[in-house]
Amino acid sequence: MHRPTLARSLHRLGTLTAAAFVVTVATAGPAAAHAEVEAKGARALDQNVALTFSAESESGSAGITKLEVILPEGITAGDITYKQGPDGWKLAPTSRGYTVSGPKLAVGEDAEYIVTVRQLPDAESLVFKTLQTYSDGKVDRWIQLDEGESGDGHGHGHPAPRLDLKPAAPGAKEVSPTPAEEPTTASSEPIAQSPTPASSAKPAADDGEDDDGMPLAVPIGIGGAVLVLGGGAWWLKGRRNEGA
Repeated sequence: MHRPTLARSLHRLGTLTAAAFVVTVATAGPAAAHAEVEAKGARALDQNVALTFSAESESGSAGITKLEVILPEGITAGDITYKQGPDGWKLAPTSRGYTVSGPKLAVGEDAEYIVTVRQLPDAESLVFKTLQTYSDGKVDRWIQLDEGESGDGHGHGHPAPRLDLKPAAPGAKEVSPTPAEEPTTASSEPIAQSPTPASSAKPAADDGEDDDGMPLAVPIGIGGAVLVLGGGAWWLKGRRNEGA
């Protein structure tokens, strides 16, 4: 009597265990998808660091076409250089980071690419929020700062890629910021008035100088004086003649 009861109990236990395993596998599927960033041995203030980004596909009907990354404080789009990625994909800077995009990947294929950062900031960790776009317009938002944030309570969320950094190496210093594009003279400086030519600054009377450099008014004045003196002499001569 005891053996059948034991057999039934073991059978029932095996059935429950199998069911639990199926449920666990089924519910664990969504949690396996993730987006990551890696840089082995990265330290704060390290220069020319290669970052490898990967984003898993969550669509069974569309391919990934674009990844948009929101850069953390201390890194700008000008600090990023595209190194390699899917065929035909290119990097384009944005106001808050950059995008890497191109022809759609095969359905179910993960997106992976590598960029080089001019210098990592002096921080303990860096978060790279990522928006993952598919060919059908769907967008996966890998932007959560905590795995359980806005998830189902079991870590089935969309955590943002996070890179933990080791302390800066002894003597490491922050390099100068990436040079920005120099503005044009017209946009950055007031337009200066052209200096007045020296010739136009002279009095109008100077424009009448003769070849010897003598002002025109001088010979005119001399001529006038001669005429006055000559007229006076003629008048005096006429008076004398009348008296004779």
